[in-house]
Amino acid sequence: MPTTKKKKTTNQASTVGNISVSVSDAFLLHFLSGLGLAVSFWIASNIYSINLISDPIQTLRLLCIIQIPISILLHSIFRHNPKQCSYWKAVVRGVVGLPVGAILMAFGAVVLGAPVGIQFMMKTLYWSFLMSAFTFVPAVCVYGSSWMDWQRLFAYTKPIGVLDYIICIPAHGTLIGAWLGAWPMPLDWERPWQEWPICVSYGAIVGYMVGMVVSMVFVLVLGRGQSHSKRE
Repeated sequence: MPTTKKKKTTNQASTVGNISVSVSDAFLLHFLSGLGLAVSFWIASNIYSINLISDPIQTLRLLCIIQIPISILLHSIFRHNPKQCSYWKAVVRGVVGLPVGAILMAFGAVVLGAPVGIQFMMKTLYWSFLMSAFTFVPAVCVYGSSWMDWQRLFAYTKPIGVLDYIICIPAHGTLIGAWLGAWPMPLDWERPWQEWPICVSYGAIVGYMVGMVVSMVFVLVLGRGQSHSKRE
């Protein structure tokens, strides 16, 4: 009996101050994020007749306009400690964190060889904001400035629940995709899509989408494991 009470107390303590995230919640969040990307490209292609190759600035701007609000508004729902942090406070955290993440992304890109100059300024600006929406904003909306959670997710890559998988894996997918997308840039092929930041943007978007799919696989496995343990 004492052991059972301890287990119950531990389980209750682990859920206090958190919003529980179900498999359906995770699926809906990823579905809406993917839908936002699909709608963005559809509008760019069918209404404005542009794409990342023909007009990277306008296309990235459109992606930011649609994707940034989706990322902030959706992830703020699953904020940590909702009793202490209201929904709108989480939204404000996301809005404030967006440019911070963009600065870090732009700095990292320049350090790794992204071109610098007035002609590239707007391209880098919109690319970095989109990257921030994929990687930095979700963690800011959910965990704020909790250094321990940031270390766990991005330094040690040790997600421990559904919400962590939702944040961690798409962010890593985005960064890996952008890194892989940068490989063709220095090659002497003289293709228009090799210009900054076209192939990097495509790589980041594909990486983000693959990350969402992988995240859902982990969430499904984790959800089955939790339901199996409950039955036992």
